[in-house]
Amino acid sequence: MTDKKYDFGLVGLGVMGRNFILNVADNGFSAFGNDLDEEKVNALIDEGGDTRRVNADVDAAVFVEALSKPRKIMLLVPAGKIVDAVIEKLLPMLDKGDIIIDGGNSFYSDTDRREAYLKEKGVNFFGAGVSGGAKGARKGPSIMPGGNREAYQHVKPIFEAVAAKYEGEPCVAYLGPKSAGNYVKMVHNGIEYGLMQLTSEIYDLLKKAVGLSNEELHKIYSEWNNGRLQSFLVEITSEIFAQKDELTDGDLVDVILDKAKQKGTGKWTSQNAMDLGIPVPTIDIAVSMRQISALRDERIKADHLYKKPVLEAVNKEALIEKAEKALYFAFIMAYAQGMHQLADASAAYGYELNLGEIAKIWRAGCIIRAALLADITKAYQEEPELQNLLLSNAFVPKVRSTVDAARELVSYGATHGIPLPGLSNALTYFDAYTSQRLPLNLIQAQRDYFGSHTYERLDREGTFHTEWEK
Repeated sequence: MTDKKYDFGLVGLGVMGRNFILNVADNGFSAFGNDLDEEKVNALIDEGGDTRRVNADVDAAVFVEALSKPRKIMLLVPAGKIVDAVIEKLLPMLDKGDIIIDGGNSFYSDTDRREAYLKEKGVNFFGAGVSGGAKGARKGPSIMPGGNREAYQHVKPIFEAVAAKYEGEPCVAYLGPKSAGNYVKMVHNGIEYGLMQLTSEIYDLLKKAVGLSNEELHKIYSEWNNGRLQSFLVEITSEIFAQKDELTDGDLVDVILDKAKQKGTGKWTSQNAMDLGIPVPTIDIAVSMRQISALRDERIKADHLYKKPVLEAVNKEALIEKAEKALYFAFIMAYAQGMHQLADASAAYGYELNLGEIAKIWRAGCIIRAALLADITKAYQEEPELQNLLLSNAFVPKVRSTVDAARELVSYGATHGIPLPGLSNALTYFDAYTSQRLPLNLIQAQRDYFGSHTYERLDREGTFHTEWEK
């Protein structure tokens, strides 16, 4: 063991952890890893190639002693009790002023709890969302840190070096106090759920309505990725359609089971939006559709019980053009809902979030990176107090020029039994948000009728109750 002190420590040498620590070493910072699995430790040492640059050990005490002060220790372990267990293991060996960074998808309230607990011990703690998958961790992720601002300054040079770059700017920024980083990553994942659902619905529509082959779908999504829909998810979708199956002579996408799994971050986004009173229906339905997908046996039984409408002939080129417009429209709605939730959460939890800065660090490295984020960044930079993207002068023409295509596709899907819940909810959200008058006056009357819950009036101030005639 060398006497050299390493700049950065990382616990958890799975695929994400190993790639992230190698990224740190590639960018000029010496790094030391720790994992209970000796094979993972040895694999990192072998891949690192130079133990002066990157090293690792199974012994936590050796790991802690190897780090320069203040120690900067990142955890890339599964969220939940494991994070607490690692913290408790490290804590007796740490000094005041040392820093622990949770880089996993921890629930934001857990981060708040851990930060308060470690603050009493004199140890700094902050959550840092990391997006980009294993490849991003190795080549440049988007990083979303939040917590103690002063402590972040010690980590800032490392994070800025390893983060993805957009036109030379690192896709990382200090986002705010407490659990701001984990919260932003949670909503990022909620938006991700929405975009994935929308992308899959359009695929389903094009395949069922006009019988497009996977080769045609590959070409269409590739063309879309060269235009305003340019994004990581559209890009990988185009590549998925071109992937052949090694076990059969067919295409891989056609033999993958239609049951989507989830790790909970989309559900957390939806649940917390409910708590805040913020509508995110495109994210909500994306979570629900994964749950419906899990009911495959029931879906197969139900499919035999009910007839689907006969599909009417439709012009293929016209449908493809409308699909591009509708997907663009729905992408805007998904981002608008997520950003709206971030704005209200910032006020409710004291995060002091800068929405323009968040959109800026999402432009590269992360799963929801898209050309659209450059426009979103600009919109919030020009109007920092913007309440919703739909109120942005820059987005009004984008929405106006695409909403009719969304209407036509939702109508076609409803008429012909093709489920388009993400697109439908995006359109409903738009129509409701842009309605000066909604029928909730009747709901208020109903609530007062059966429960004396009172109501307000349009023509005068105050709260009112009526003894309804029976």
